[in-house]
Amino acid sequence: MASQRKQPKPGKPKGKARTVYVLNGPNLNMLGLRQPEIYGRETLADVEALCRAAGDRLGLDIDFRQSNIEGELVGWIHEARTAAVGIVINAGAYTHTSVALLDALNAAEKPVVEVHLSNVYRRESFRHHSYISQAARGVICGFGPKGYVLALEALAEIV
Repeated sequence: MASQRKQPKPGKPKGKARTVYVLNGPNLNMLGLRQPEIYGRETLADVEALCRAAGDRLGLDIDFRQSNIEGELVGWIHEARTAAVGIVINAGAYTHTSVALLDALNAAEKPVVEVHLSNVYRRESFRHHSYISQAARGVICGFGPKGYVLALEALAEIV
């Protein structure tokens, strides 16, 4: 599947006043299978469940999505401008290459928290540069799926 868009829980309207978009980039649909020594054994569904539980606790409506397509991520960021109060993003490899995502995040004019499952600074040097960071209020890396929860906690305080 090239993209995966999860709808908010039934009974919660899309675009609610405290909606946070949690966006995931390329290859994150392979969590649990791809390099578990780096990314862990949790699946993207496990990460989504953590985010939804944190959202319930924090009073946030979570709109959780994943795509391997850069343009689809850009479109979702544009949508977040009017439908969300903030964005949590793990852009995967696009973190290190995509000026388009940076421009979209700047245009969205929403608080952004960048997340990475692994500690990118303990990895290859090309992973040390992030275009996304220029638009982010903060960056959380190296804490696995808990990083998403930390990002949601930070956004809850910001918004």
